[in-house]
Amino acid sequence: MEEKIQRSGPGPEETEELSPEQWIRIGSVIERQRTKPGSLIPVLEDIQEIVGYLPRSVQEEVASGLRLPLSEVSGVVSFYSFFTTIPRGKHLCRVCLGTACYVRGGQKNVNRLVELLQVAPGGTTEDREFSLETVRCLGACGLAPVLMVDEDTHKQVKTSKLQGIVDQYR
Repeated sequence: MEEKIQRSGPGPEETEELSPEQWIRIGSVIERQRTKPGSLIPVLEDIQEIVGYLPRSVQEEVASGLRLPLSEVSGVVSFYSFFTTIPRGKHLCRVCLGTACYVRGGQKNVNRLVELLQVAPGGTTEDREFSLETVRCLGACGLAPVLMVDEDTHKQVKTSKLQGIVDQYR
């Protein structure tokens, strides 16, 4: 059984603790970037790649390591949509709800994915296989309605195709 280390205390958004290896890797990222001006965003990106999300304990570690106020670190994490404070699934499903996608059935696709994955938009499945998000535009209006799974773009998606698309990633 893997030993877990508890840092500054879990915040309300944390659902699990990090492994010693993850804390070591986080420390290495911070140390490598510590003296570089404007390193906060690159540090957060690298750490999110390691951990999968940025819980409060990690934000506290970054603030301490970069000698920044926690409010600055938390502000950056909450401002940019590519950062998350909750664990994401192995596969990220993004459903476009921009005008073209919406009028061509984007919301129906969201509703069907909620049924298939048993998770609300913004959430992650219990098995951590999928996270479901809605976005305002994916820049593929001519292909509407669009669904992206990880880096794969699925065009003109009908609700009847969604089970097959999800099955490709299981």
